[in-house]
Amino acid sequence: MARTATASVRAMTESLAHPRFAAALLELGLDVEVRRFPDATRTAAEAAAAIGCDVSEIVKSLIFAAWGSPLLERSREFGGGVPVLVLMDGSSRVDLERVRAELGADKVTRADAAVVRETTGYAIGGVPPFGHRTTTRVLADRGLLDHDVVWAAAGTPHTVFPMEPKTLVAHAGGTLVDVREQSA
Repeated sequence: MARTATASVRAMTESLAHPRFAAALLELGLDVEVRRFPDATRTAAEAAAAIGCDVSEIVKSLIFAAWGSPLLERSREFGGGVPVLVLMDGSSRVDLERVRAELGADKVTRADAAVVRETTGYAIGGVPPFGHRTTTRVLADRGLLDHDVVWAAAGTPHTVFPMEPKTLVAHAGGTLVDVREQSA
C-alpha cells in the first residue's frame, strides 16, 4: 500500500512540476507533494494567499550578479557578473550590501530575466531552490529556519512544494547567512 501511495505521489509530482525540477527531485530521491494553482503565484504574497500560509513561509529564489568576488568562478559569468542564488523568506528583502560583503565582491546587482533563465532554466516567479540548469553559489538567509515548513516554487509560476527549511537549504547546497534588510 505504501509503495502505491508513494508511486502515485511521485507520478503526480512529475506531472505537475516543471520537468527539470521533477528530474531533480527524482535524482535527489525526494518525494514531495507539488501543488498546482489555477492562477499564477509569481509573488510571495500570491503564493501565501493560495496556500493559506504566512508570507514569511514562502521561499523566494532570487538570482543576483556579483563582480570581483574571489569566491566565485569567473568562467560562470553571464552578462558580466557571476550568478548567485539567494534564498529569502517571502516577507523580507535582500540587502545587496550584505550579499556583497558575504561574497567579498566589488558589486552585486539583481540579475535580469534573461540571466535568470539562462542560469536556472526557469522564468522569474517559478525558480525553485534547486534543480537548476547550472550550478551556482547559494546563500540562504537564516530567517528561513524560523519555520517548521516553508513553501518554494516547483519550476513554474503555478506550482509550489513544502519542505523543512534545513532540508531545503541542504538540497540547494546553501550556506546559511544573514542577508536580509534590517528594519529601520
